[in-house]
Amino acid sequence: MHIYEERLSVPRSWWGLVALGGVGLAVAAIPFGALAAAVAAALGIAVSATLVHLHGRVRILVTPGSLVVGKRVIPIEALGATEILDEREAFEWRTARANPYALLLLRSYVPTALRIELPTAWGGAPYVYVSTRQPMNLAAVLAFSRG
Repeated sequence: MHIYEERLSVPRSWWGLVALGGVGLAVAAIPFGALAAAVAAALGIAVSATLVHLHGRVRILVTPGSLVVGKRVIPIEALGATEILDEREAFEWRTARANPYALLLLRSYVPTALRIELPTAWGGAPYVYVSTRQPMNLAAVLAFSRG
């Protein structure tokens, strides 16, 4: 059972770039014939669409006992204070204030984030940085899950 679920899918404009990449490969392959151009376009679109889909399928889940961020499963008991980050603060925590030991679920196309302290230094990380489109909702769900 999931208390909260969010998928950090890529912006729609990225799919336009996938199509443009296929067209670009087709144009580059035209000197080798029409069939080569068609194969290059199909191959380019298939590979880039797969990469874009894989990048955008990452999820944030809150279950009764854990926070699942990408492939990491963090017990709710290990979570400390949460800080809701607006666009400016999120940018600062992604760049100048970032800790190299922190756990990051970073998506630059998601402007807001949630920073969750790990007081027990879970896995050697001081905090978890989670890009999320709904940081207030995620913080509220985490507070509710902690009791």
